[in-house]
Amino acid sequence: MNLASTRDQRSKALENGVGMSSVNESRDDSASELVAAAGHFRIYLGSAAGVGKTCAMLDEGNRRFARGSDVIIGYVESHNRPYTLQAIGTLEILPRRIVIYRNATFEELDVTEVIKRKPQVALIDELAHTNVPSTWHNEKRWQDVMEILETGIDVVTTVNIQHLESIADAVEAITGVKVQERVPDAIVRKADQIELVDSSPEQLRRRMLHGNIYPQSKVADALANFFRTDNLLALRELSLRFVADESEEDLLDYLRARKISKVWETTERILVGVTDAPGTDMLLRRAARIAGRTRGQLKVLHVYTGEVDKGKSSKKIQALKALALDLGATWDEIVADSPAEAIIAFAVGHQITQIVIGSSPSGRWRSFMSGNSVNRQIMQSASTHGIDLIVIARRNEIGGAHSFD
Repeated sequence: MNLASTRDQRSKALENGVGMSSVNESRDDSASELVAAAGHFRIYLGSAAGVGKTCAMLDEGNRRFARGSDVIIGYVESHNRPYTLQAIGTLEILPRRIVIYRNATFEELDVTEVIKRKPQVALIDELAHTNVPSTWHNEKRWQDVMEILETGIDVVTTVNIQHLESIADAVEAITGVKVQERVPDAIVRKADQIELVDSSPEQLRRRMLHGNIYPQSKVADALANFFRTDNLLALRELSLRFVADESEEDLLDYLRARKISKVWETTERILVGVTDAPGTDMLLRRAARIAGRTRGQLKVLHVYTGEVDKGKSSKKIQALKALALDLGATWDEIVADSPAEAIIAFAVGHQITQIVIGSSPSGRWRSFMSGNSVNRQIMQSASTHGIDLIVIARRNEIGGAHSFD
């Protein structure tokens, strides 16, 4: 990168009015108030190298610069890719920190220089990068980013899905490639926005073949190994699921903050209420199968009534909890005087779309429909909130006599 020429271009752009707030004088300020700000910390997430994360980050930097923000490049790894170099545009590039290690020279992000310059926005590539050993106190780039964020500077960065701590082991098992650099999930989840930069496996492999990702000398080996279609499909699936989970949490936070009780059926969320009654383990397995068929989330709720010490729950409840976790469900426990009201309140608060309950021990329709029946209360309230109710016969009732009088 030619730092001097880039700064000259930036100066000319400023002289011509590009990057000044005057370009937006005609913007409708009342409309802008309805849109959330870009965010203090933004991450561009991708499934693999070459999807376009760095270019997306640079494009955002140029957009903010054109709107009048003070934007700098703290660190960008271009890999000499023409598209990436072109995407830098007129953005200012800060000098890098020079490190001598084992008689070799390396360039690293200069955190001190970024903080001293104090821009509004810093673009910092490769969040998962491990810094070359030196006298610098941070081992990882994500630690550098946290330090910069603490000074009030906005940061836009990039990371690939395989570097997330909770996903790295799965990626290793799928691809057979060791993931050396990892970022704690908690750091990624600190981001105000996570933007997925997506690309199909076929498109990525074409980019690789054309030399737009790795040098031609490495293309054949990459296509035959890490960049195999099956690997890229799996990495894409992991990326999509991670972002979908984040979006789900954002939606639930939004609905809770605004106390919206109406169910938004963006995905199936299934709740099963459990007790220590016989046949509840079967009920739990049936609920898990329903969740699996609908690709929905499964939550299991046990309600303690009266003066009960949750720490002294029965062995049956502990066994059900272990089973729920084995089935991939989340387990919740609450204390309430009314199990029916507690279940409905939990369902509304968690945007549950289906409640699964077991039929009454007597197996009698009259008992189920009686006014003081827990199931009856749940059915009435669920209907009011637009939540479906699924009633499943317990195992010890199957084949037994049922009365409908």
